[in-house]
Amino acid sequence: MSRFAFVFPGQGSQAVGMARALVEAFPAAREAMAEADEVLRFPLTRLCFEGPAEVLTDTVNAQPAILAVSVATLRAIRSAFPHLEKPAVVAGHSLGEYSALVAAGALSYADALQLVRERGRLMKEAGQRRPGGMAAIIKLGEGQLARICERAKRETSGIVQIANLNSPGQIVISGELHALERAMELAQEMGAKRVIRLAVSIASHSALMSPAAEAMQRVVRAIEMRPAVPELIANVTAAPISAVEAVRDELVNQLTSPVRWTASVQRMIGEGIDTFIEIGPGNVLSGLIRRIDRGVRTLSVNDPDGLEALDAVVQG
Repeated sequence: MSRFAFVFPGQGSQAVGMARALVEAFPAAREAMAEADEVLRFPLTRLCFEGPAEVLTDTVNAQPAILAVSVATLRAIRSAFPHLEKPAVVAGHSLGEYSALVAAGALSYADALQLVRERGRLMKEAGQRRPGGMAAIIKLGEGQLARICERAKRETSGIVQIANLNSPGQIVISGELHALERAMELAQEMGAKRVIRLAVSIASHSALMSPAAEAMQRVVRAIEMRPAVPELIANVTAAPISAVEAVRDELVNQLTSPVRWTASVQRMIGEGIDTFIEIGPGNVLSGLIRRIDRGVRTLSVNDPDGLEALDAVVQG
């Protein structure tokens, strides 16, 4: 197979029913979900399969659920294709970095589950202390949005900043509600094609997450890690990292820094990646990657059909 990367989705990809077909078809996936139930001491698998959606969407539950489904899918792939070579690199969007680090052997699955459960709790707590929000801005450039956020901050004395650089023409901003609303108004005035308020009450990847980042620093330092093999393309820098200290810093800094997904994908393509295999619920990353570069191949694997499609790629 050509030079490929494993990429892992972040929060927002969850959906009731996710992983059910994989668990029914692959014992390795079933074992991974059962391990999550045991580690977290609550029926995560049932929540993934049956909902209710509002409980699954709660960040405290969504984060370990997405990681568990991603690892279950990864284990199904490895059981179906035992001789599949390692990816050249791995990457994940925000929360997806934890799944990527499990794939790269830097984190144990059990430790990753506990980390993201705590990450979700700390982010929810920070959001309750200082409520915020996020908005997707379509068809404005990074420079324009940076200037808009600076103006909104000056005018409101609030916090708002770029949170996700997802693809050319799709950028997410994040911050306190009054500053966010002013930035949304300014974006419309500057000619944004669409301004979409996201259905979240947490200002992810903004300074409002500083208390969560401070607490996560202590948690991350206490967890055993190993060098990432293959390397992780980091959200914060869009550069490859492997060393344990660099990984620890990444997991803390990503809470308050933008996800540089466009630059991350471009970096991988620049290093010869021509196939991206998205592992976990949904297909959001595959869509973003195609918008970044239509010349690469993408494949979403999250059910038995996805495994069949991967088989064709592997055989090809």
